[in-house]
Amino acid sequence: MTTRFTEDHEYIRVDGATGTVGITNYAQDQLGDIVFVELPSVGQKLKKGDEAAVVESVKAASEIYSPASGTVIEVNSALASEPGLINSSADADGWIYKLRLDNAAELDSLMDDAAYKKHTA
Repeated sequence: MTTRFTEDHEYIRVDGATGTVGITNYAQDQLGDIVFVELPSVGQKLKKGDEAAVVESVKAASEIYSPASGTVIEVNSALASEPGLINSSADADGWIYKLRLDNAAELDSLMDDAAYKKHTA
């Protein structure tokens, strides 16, 4: 399993042709307490960089952009009643959606863990 990061603080954890997308711990920390998540629709086609979801916190609303092109195959419906899962477990239980990737080569332009740590330092 490989994880890549965008400059806008989304992560995509890739397993085969499926990517699990969420926001990083850094992003949720900057946003503060998450109070609402607008999820994409299952079956929705996204291009890399498209707005896929919206996360609202007590401080601000933040668009979540797709780190890769593909089709939404699953959403984390638990976030509808428990948006705070993103705060307590951004990189595990707080994932936002899963994507069937159209072109895995798009991931090559994203940051690996070391580059992301530099980006947020």
